[in-house]
Amino acid sequence: MLGPKRLELLRELVPTTTTIAILINPNSPITNTHLGLEQAAARSLGQQVIVASAGTKNDLDAAFATFVQQAANALIVNDDPFFISSREQLVALAARHALPTIYFQRSFAAFGGLISYGPNLVESSGQAGIYVGRILKGEKPADLPVQQPTKFELVINLKTAKALGLTVSPALLAQADEVIE
Repeated sequence: MLGPKRLELLRELVPTTTTIAILINPNSPITNTHLGLEQAAARSLGQQVIVASAGTKNDLDAAFATFVQQAANALIVNDDPFFISSREQLVALAARHALPTIYFQRSFAAFGGLISYGPNLVESSGQAGIYVGRILKGEKPADLPVQQPTKFELVINLKTAKALGLTVSPALLAQADEVIE
């Protein structure tokens, strides 16, 4: 579960944060597990937590309205395929509301999002290819071990940070796998 790590990175980028918003998809079967860990991590750091759900594109506008109304200082977007398909809208809403946001996939930061932290998709795709090869050679899928990602990437978009009036510390920049300028 990467939620607590994302919270840590977001707080390092926005140290004055007191209220963390979390965007979830209520239709996702793993939402409650992720959300519980993130809420516990945020509360252990003395953060107020605001949660909003979005399962459709129309829900996204309402979720951001909730974040603004309740004075969220930063946002964590949880892992979900729906959010990938809504990437443009999410990044635009975060920019419009000047809400520092951390995402779960590099493509968000590349598209203009502030920061992302998640599995390296190139490495994961390579591992999937190896498994396909093993299956095509006769191995049974049920006999193959379940594997978790082992390489994670941190991407920071300095142009977005500047637009939000944020200064990225040299320590955080040193941790980044990619810095977009």
